[in-house]
Amino acid sequence: MVSVDGRGQMVLPKEVREKAGFRPGQKIAIVSWMKGKDLCCLTLQRADDLAEVVRRTYGPLLSSALR
Repeated sequence: MVSVDGRGQMVLPKEVREKAGFRPGQKIAIVSWMKGKDLCCLTLQRADDLAEVVRRTYGPLLSSALR
């Protein structure tokens, strides 16, 4: 369980950070899904990992579109 402070910040518990392999200073992407008008799910991913997925997915599409 986490709390949100007055500035909107949260602290991930040490156990969660260790299991996820998050390191101090590392950029983390928050990915959300909507179900209708409601936010239903949030996931945390290392920003570098998410960027690589985007490059692999959209890189070939952009390459072919620019030809």
